[in-house]
Amino acid sequence: MARTTNDHPGEQAAQDPIRLLAIRDAPLSLDEVFRAVGDDAAGGTALFVGTVRNHDGGADVDALGYSAHPTVEAEMRRVAEKVVAEYPVRALAAVHRVGDLAVGDLAVVVAVSCPHRGEAFAACRKLIDDLKHEVPIWKHQRFSDGQEEWVGAC
Repeated sequence: MARTTNDHPGEQAAQDPIRLLAIRDAPLSLDEVFRAVGDDAAGGTALFVGTVRNHDGGADVDALGYSAHPTVEAEMRRVAEKVVAEYPVRALAAVHRVGDLAVGDLAVVVAVSCPHRGEAFAACRKLIDDLKHEVPIWKHQRFSDGQEEWVGAC
């Protein structure tokens, strides 16, 4: 008997693929996000970690702070729902830090699991790119030369 698409229970759409969306004022956990997207029907999991780097635009960065609009979690959900609608997502998670961060700190961790690796990579990239461009989180960078800059980015 020939197999048809979606004939195995594991190939059916996940009940609630959006497993974790949060804004945190405490250090982020890679393990928490990775565990959140665990799914027996997923053959690929992609994880992206954004960290505070020591430079931007040719200037040395000493530290930065993130702040978020009160609607941030609703906007994160809207972005996540778009990714789930576009890709065969088994599970999705995104956590972003707010408050003051130092160079090397984790700023954002996102992960997506899908049936196949290519889908997981594409969905994870779409998730982080759309979070960066559409979610109301602002970055306040403080440079070594005393200058400061606000950036409307994730």
